[in-house]
Amino acid sequence: AKKDSKKDGKQGKQTDKALKAKKAVLRGVHAKRNKKFRPSVHFRRPKTLSLPRAPKYPRKSVSKTNKLDKYSIVKFPLTTESAMKKIEDNNTLVFIVNKKANKPMIKLAVKKLYDIDVAKVNTLIRPDGEKKAYVRLAPDYDALDVANKVK
Repeated sequence: AKKDSKKDGKQGKQTDKALKAKKAVLRGVHAKRNKKFRPSVHFRRPKTLSLPRAPKYPRKSVSKTNKLDKYSIVKFPLTTESAMKKIEDNNTLVFIVNKKANKPMIKLAVKKLYDIDVAKVNTLIRPDGEKKAYVRLAPDYDALDVANKVK
């Protein structure tokens, strides 16, 4: 009985071997290795550690304040005849604004100052160097009512 058990053990090893051989034939023995791409022939030690900044003292005594706040962006509304025509016909207010202010800044400033929704802003630089902004109001606001509050 002991001899049979030895034979079974040997047979088991042979079947394992045969299965491995079968897998090797199907898959192939040599796996393709990809070479690492080296853009340069010279070795440069990689810079790895980057610690967060923890300054011992502030480099500036006073933190920088924003010079363009809502009051300095919008200088004053225009009340010329052409501006009044815009208010009546196009639901648009006309302002003289800071030259460095862009359209999103103007939109936000008008929104905060007068509690109105702005549809869009058109700008131009006048011949005297000032920037003029045409502020088109949202359809649910009337420019005449808002203009009366502004002036």
